[in-house]
Amino acid sequence: MAFYSCSRLGSKSMLAAINRFPNTLVKVNYAQAASGVPKISFKKFEPTQEEHHDIRNAKLKRPMSPHLTIYAPQLTSMLSITHRTAGVILSTYISALGIGALMLPNDVSHYVTMIESLNLSPATIFLAKAVLAAPFGYHFANGIRHLYWDTARGLTIKEVYSTGYAMLAVAVATTLFLAAL
Repeated sequence: MAFYSCSRLGSKSMLAAINRFPNTLVKVNYAQAASGVPKISFKKFEPTQEEHHDIRNAKLKRPMSPHLTIYAPQLTSMLSITHRTAGVILSTYISALGIGALMLPNDVSHYVTMIESLNLSPATIFLAKAVLAAPFGYHFANGIRHLYWDTARGLTIKEVYSTGYAMLAVAVATTLFLAAL
């Protein structure tokens, strides 16, 4: 097979075709050589200046998207945000109580006596207890709602809104109950 290929390269018709190829390149008329077409000039490469994407978007008058300011507040998003916030507040409570129990020199009864000696009105004490109990009541009620969702029930939009309002009512009732203790 290799002998056959070499013999074909040596044939006269193949060599004639190869010899014609350089002649066709010499006869080509380039567009730049014609009169009316401007010559191409090359500029030295300069790397582009990198700018922050926020600055570039401001120059191009592009809005910042997506962002919380472009969305209308919805019950579902507000309940989700406040559920997370209540969880952070409860974690702060637990951390403060734990660190206080370790670091403070006296036991809890001493600090309860100090608060009683302030002679606060019952309404002020009730309000303070409600402020302390609200994150627990809310997080507890919304946690029950999430456990209900984990059973793959109550996931339609109508049910999500109805359970959201019911959860808010249960959270208020729980908060008031804990503040009344």
